[in-house]
Amino acid sequence: MLIATWFGSGLSRVAPGTCGSLAALPFAWFMATVWGAPILILAAGTMFCIGCLVCKRVLRTLGEKDPQIIVVDEVAGQWLALSTAPLDPLYYGLSFVLFRVADIWKIWPASWADRSLSGSLGVMLDDAISGVYAAMAVFAVVLIVG
Repeated sequence: MLIATWFGSGLSRVAPGTCGSLAALPFAWFMATVWGAPILILAAGTMFCIGCLVCKRVLRTLGEKDPQIIVVDEVAGQWLALSTAPLDPLYYGLSFVLFRVADIWKIWPASWADRSLSGSLGVMLDDAISGVYAAMAVFAVVLIVG
């Protein structure tokens, strides 16, 4: 439950997904500072796999399709979104906003994954897809702005 709620951030009564994404930022900053931004792709993949495992247990316990308290999916997606961002607060803010927009809008195929897949893979995959979209958008901004 600790991982699924990302240390309790998913227990927020207001915007738990946004809180989970925010709580992912300091971890990403630390990893990018120590090992470089590309480590976030590996970290997101690892968290995706861990998330699938912990979600399976939480889903079974709670008996819901995608409980709001599970935010490990937002963590993995947010880290993907940050993987193309320079280590700069403005780009981290942009990554955060673009990921939240992509996650809320569920741009295809994220919408398909959200509607069609059940279980832990369904919980995790739509956010991973949204993270990839946000990473591509951030990368485009970095190329244009410099």
